Amino acid sequence: MRGYAVIDVETTGLRPSWQDRVVEIGVVHLTTNGDITDEWTTLVNPQRDLGPQHIHGITSADIRHAPTFAAVAGTLMALLRDRVPVAHNLRFDWDFLRSEFERSGALLPYAEGVCTMRESAYHLPGPPRTLAGCCEMAGIALGNHHEALADARAAAGLLRHFLKSGGGPWSTDPTLTWPDLPLNETPLARRGVAAERNVHFLGRLVDRLPRAIAREEADTYLALLDRALLDHRISAAEADSLVGLATHLDLSRGDLDRLHNDYLSALASAARADGVVTPDERHELDLVADLLHLPRARVDLLLAGAAAPAEARERFRLRPGDLVVFTGEMDEGREYWEDRARRASIVPHGNITKKVRLLVAADPDSLSGKARKARAYGIPIVTPEAFARMIIRAAGSPP
Repeated sequence: MRGYAVIDVETTGLRPSWQDRVVEIGVVHLTTNGDITDEWTTLVNPQRDLGPQHIHGITSADIRHAPTFAAVAGTLMALLRDRVPVAHNLRFDWDFLRSEFERSGALLPYAEGVCTMRESAYHLPGPPRTLAGCCEMAGIALGNHHEALADARAAAGLLRHFLKSGGGPWSTDPTLTWPDLPLNETPLARRGVAAERNVHFLGRLVDRLPRAIAREEADTYLALLDRALLDHRISAAEADSLVGLATHLDLSRGDLDRLHNDYLSALASAARADGVVTPDERHELDLVADLLHLPRARVDLLLAGAAAPAEARERFRLRPGDLVVFTGEMDEGREYWEDRARRASIVPHGNITKKVRLLVAADPDSLSGKARKARAYGIPIVTPEAFARMIIRAAGSPP
């Protein structure tokens, strides 16, 4: 036996049989004496929505940079091979890993292992079943609970505690068959990778001399920009779409600077049209300027009337009878938002079709099937908070 492999997985839900998937894996290696020798962790792209993000705290922006399970299956199998598997509620973690390996065409054996939740009954006085409770009773630090590597470290601490108190040593069947899988040199991903790689989308464009932009090209780009800015943010997926369209249209950084100035100018003209610029309108203009890397002094100039008035653009507004789809686990629950939609004469719809006007997503970078289909159809995706602002605005719009 080569020692212990303490594992933890974060998942989209509770059961592989419900099509739930692994979204993060942590592995800690220990010798038979309980000495830690190695650690490994990565986020995993489940190619679906992330489930209860309020529990595991993983964002779709980070998952976009993560490998699929199939891409790391060989590495993970090598980390588990001929070691005693250990986890807090081992059956849960092992069943998820078996399911993921089966999707990749490999069979993870039913190895005898150590469940620290079960073993705690023999080594701790009247312990609670939770990892946090057992760690507190054993005097083991548990930081960043529900991060896979942090929880694997905590379970490893429990294993060491049990070994010192006379438990084990445990072993596994040496005759088990562990499949040989190819080792891929796949880049791993940790939480926060999106922020580390966060380059403003304008910085990802080719910097060359601006050119004359056809009206059709400008309208196409500005329409996508308008959808992206509906919720006063530019998600990672929206940034990718803007860069992709600009590249397709052969637009340079200078071209987009001009288009963004035109867009901000049109917003300012609309705000000035009734002779009063409200604090909310000014706040929106400042937000848009920041998102587009334009100086707020430009907003002052536009509102002072020192710039030529821009051609007004029709902005996206919800209207009575519009179809809206919801996706993801929202704080107040989906029924709450569907009820708010109905009270605003907006119609909640179950699935994305070309007739749907808007997708409201708990995470605008969602990888759900609804989100992927909405992006393919060019349907805007906004947060619940942005949707709340939109229905208030729609209620005050003229019929």
